[in-house]
Amino acid sequence: MSDPMRVLLVGATGLVGREVIARGRDVPGLSLLALARREVPLPRGGRMEMMLAPVCDWPQAIATIAPDTAICSLGTTQAKSGREGLREIDCTLVLRVAEAAKRAGARQFVHLSSVGADPHAKAHYLSVKGEAEQGLRKLGFARLDIVRTGLLRGQREGERRVLEGIGQVAAPVADLFLHGSKRRYRSVKASDLAVALLQAVRTPARGTFEHDYDAIQRLARAFAKGRSA
Repeated sequence: MSDPMRVLLVGATGLVGREVIARGRDVPGLSLLALARREVPLPRGGRMEMMLAPVCDWPQAIATIAPDTAICSLGTTQAKSGREGLREIDCTLVLRVAEAAKRAGARQFVHLSSVGADPHAKAHYLSVKGEAEQGLRKLGFARLDIVRTGLLRGQREGERRVLEGIGQVAAPVADLFLHGSKRRYRSVKASDLAVALLQAVRTPARGTFEHDYDAIQRLARAFAKGRSA
């Protein structure tokens, strides 16, 4: 038997990261390892290795982990971290993690981005997300997955985002009116997004792939089908 694929997870303490841990346990052929700044309780039933280190030591930690692939769900908000704090986490840190993973031998990088990401966008959040995508494309991974999600639906631990909460209540109805090219703006359950990220890891094709709402749903269905097979 071949050794399981070593999958590095950064952003494990957030909504999507916690779902990746919960959904990724016991996935055949995968060994999930998280890198975080602080210890957090694992979701019920979650089992995995977690390495704790200050951000300045993450490149060395990633070299030690030597991942085959990486899932990056790092992200913050301008309200929480400020304008420059948003750039530091959502772009600078993302690229630092990706560069370290590439040096450590990772062939694939799966990045959680946002619908509308564009380095030339007027909105600061979307321009930062676009700059991160732009930087990732230059690193030369054998496979790069850019997952562009709309509003996330799920329960965050210890963090309250008022506008997001209002959006989550309205999203199921609003989604019904998003058709055609606007489907990409539909909301996504954090649990569906997590399994889509895991399914991307299990997909061997080489190249750069962009996943919006419909592609995220296809990946999630493929993961569920694989689990039930």
